[in-house]
Amino acid sequence: MRVDLELIAEMIPPGSRVLDIGCGDGALIDLLARTRRCDARGIEIDMAEVTRAVAHGLPVMQGDADADLIHYPDAAFDYVVLSRTLQAVEQPREVLRQMLRVGTRAIVSFPNFGHWSLRWQLFSTGRMPMTTTWNRMWYETPNIHPCTIRDFFDLCATEHYQVEQWLAADEAGRRAPWRRFPLLANLFGEQGLFVLRREPAAED
Repeated sequence: MRVDLELIAEMIPPGSRVLDIGCGDGALIDLLARTRRCDARGIEIDMAEVTRAVAHGLPVMQGDADADLIHYPDAAFDYVVLSRTLQAVEQPREVLRQMLRVGTRAIVSFPNFGHWSLRWQLFSTGRMPMTTTWNRMWYETPNIHPCTIRDFFDLCATEHYQVEQWLAADEAGRRAPWRRFPLLANLFGEQGLFVLRREPAAED
């Protein structure tokens, strides 16, 4: 179990309706159903992962965040989760809009491209950084929209999303002590984790 998934589970109240986008083998869904009695389900683009989840009795369907969220009704879920997937979708702004249409709140985590080690690698070598998270060559990576924690704050302001909670975490997903200092989190946090909702004026 990834540690950041445990952090996400702690943010979701018991009994919530949850959609996990890009849910992989359904580990978060299983955790939420077992420990928090949530009505949790998922969509996953990789058919092998879908098969693995279904084989364990988890409600997972094959689906693409860029193409399939539009088919879900408004306010169908309390929480919609997108964990370490935002940087890989084709239309991140539209995916976020759809998440906050079908869910009351969105939980988004992503690897922070503003981390100091990535900056240093780019500065010192002049080449795209390689880490545990950014572990594929630039020409074969699925991560087509890398962003920083500062970038994500700016996007939330532009799109009028209310940031209810946020934190920085290390690469394993353990909470980092940068909660009160966004600039330090942007430099030292290896991941960002945000809980969003639409601002009241933007809600229907």
